[in-house]
Amino acid sequence: MKFENILEEVGGFGPFQIGIVVLLCVPRIVLPCHFLLNNFIAASPPHRCDVGTLAAGGGRLFGNLTGEQRLTVGLPLREDGAPKSCEMFAEPQFQLLANGSAGADLPTVPCRSGWVYDNSTFATTLTTEWDLVCDRKSLVQTTNSIFFLGVMIGAVTFGFLCDKYGRKKTLLASYVISGACGFASAFANSYVAFTALRFITGFGLTGISINAVVLGIEWVDTRHRSCIGVIGGLSWSVGNMLLAGLAFMVNDWRALIMIVTAPLGFAVLTWWWVPESARWLLAHGKVDNAQFYLDQCAKFNKRQKVASKFKLETLSDIEKPDKSYTYLDLVKTPKMRRLTLLTGIVWFGVAATYYGISLNIGGFGLNIYLTHFIYAAVEVPAKLLIYVFLNLVGRRKCQAGTLLLTGTCIVANIFIPQGRHRLF
Repeated sequence: MKFENILEEVGGFGPFQIGIVVLLCVPRIVLPCHFLLNNFIAASPPHRCDVGTLAAGGGRLFGNLTGEQRLTVGLPLREDGAPKSCEMFAEPQFQLLANGSAGADLPTVPCRSGWVYDNSTFATTLTTEWDLVCDRKSLVQTTNSIFFLGVMIGAVTFGFLCDKYGRKKTLLASYVISGACGFASAFANSYVAFTALRFITGFGLTGISINAVVLGIEWVDTRHRSCIGVIGGLSWSVGNMLLAGLAFMVNDWRALIMIVTAPLGFAVLTWWWVPESARWLLAHGKVDNAQFYLDQCAKFNKRQKVASKFKLETLSDIEKPDKSYTYLDLVKTPKMRRLTLLTGIVWFGVAATYYGISLNIGGFGLNIYLTHFIYAAVEVPAKLLIYVFLNLVGRRKCQAGTLLLTGTCIVANIFIPQGRHRLF
């Protein structure tokens, strides 16, 4: 007997499965809030050099100038008339008060005593906290790269752990790791400490992503797997929209991190009601535990009479895997090598496209909060349509069609005239 046969008898999609989806929705909503968090906590507001050090070279005359005049004699201008962000004059150029030129030919030096930031949009960010501008601006993206490095290593690690120790225990470990390190990163007092904590947070969040998907899929019948997948995708979209709203209301980076991490505390409390995968329990010979959860499933789905015939002897006869599989099995046979290669290429293309756009929302030159919200909201009807098309045309055609549509739109964007891109 196969596990699918028993799952059909106890209810392959009912209140029990819906309860699992609800319990896992909160932690899945947290995922985009951390994956795309850098759009807000690492934003680089307009900035200029602090010209206060020029007072020593300008004496009393510099001290008598207004704030605007100090900027005129202390900072060179860009072509658009705004002060340059990373340069200042070596000495006060008082003659600029008379001729009003930009001082393009005058000698400049890098900012000597820090920067002054425009706090009208963001009260504090990583950039303003540790002056990640000018020759240090690459460190802003480094934090994101390190976070996703943790995500990558977490994917390999938790994929192994959830097969060895079970989905439920690994899920709890993911909650604790990502929650504890997420909160700790909000109190980091150095750039190095922050990036290290973000690495571990990304590592832990991957466990939530993997286990939430696996638990959802293994408790539903084949007919409803696409439905579970779409619901998981909608949870991501909801979390992404919430991130835009939370970032708008909380413009301090430390407070924002704590707020988007807080739901993991609630997830730890609800973890006690998350069932272990009966499929995994049976595959590892834990028949008693599997029967307990199957009985619970039958009870919630009102199938007690049908499920009562599945006793320990019956469950012990469930078809089990012939052996334990490892990552090497993905490349052992020609068919698996081909499938692994093709799905890897698809995932790389999808991830590079999605995150390449999502993590550069500020590059649109529009209101970052509204742009982020719209970009997240447009996913909702798209995912609902995908659910319809999955059942109408199948997985392969749906996958190919969406990839072609995405590629066509990106290529078309190249030919949009400069200056008109904001209209599209």
